[in-house]
Amino acid sequence: MPPISEVRSYLHGLWLMFCGDPKGQSYLDLTDRGMMRSFFSAIWSLPALLLSWFWWQRAFKVEQVLESMSGPSYYLRLALVEAICWVVPLVLIGGLMLMSDVRGKFPAVVTVVNWLNLPFAYASAALVLIAVVVPGMQGFVALLWFALLLTLVWTFSRILSLILGKQPLLVSTAVMTLLIPGMLLSEVLQRFLGVYPG
Repeated sequence: MPPISEVRSYLHGLWLMFCGDPKGQSYLDLTDRGMMRSFFSAIWSLPALLLSWFWWQRAFKVEQVLESMSGPSYYLRLALVEAICWVVPLVLIGGLMLMSDVRGKFPAVVTVVNWLNLPFAYASAALVLIAVVVPGMQGFVALLWFALLLTLVWTFSRILSLILGKQPLLVSTAVMTLLIPGMLLSEVLQRFLGVYPG
């Protein structure tokens, strides 16, 4: 697993790329090996994900809805939902790139997307913490969630533009492919696996 010093280097590279500096790519391992190692970002994101799952359970009081929706099995099912919603968009983006002239950029896109998930996972966890500590700020937190989503879209767009080149249609399609399927799959899978509180 990449050490914290290496992760900091990756995040610094992503920041430079977000700022429009192509030199940021030199801070990331954009090879096939780097692509595979980028999935370790899921482990680095685990504390933030656990906090989000705890809030999901607590906010909807799922332990009172169904006994099976509590304990380790509940969290394992949420982890499965998270994993599927993480991987499926990457598979779809691979299919999209196979049909274009940028298929060689696939490792770079996967690497960037995986490491970008890390800071946004902790930003999301920070909003969860606010919602838990100050329950009366739910409306404000909802606005912050929306702002975070817009920031994610903007960040993906800027960084993918550096990787894929000035191809607005391809970049826009890639961003939608990375975000929308995961959003749609999340609720469907939660209902299917019995971890949706509705």
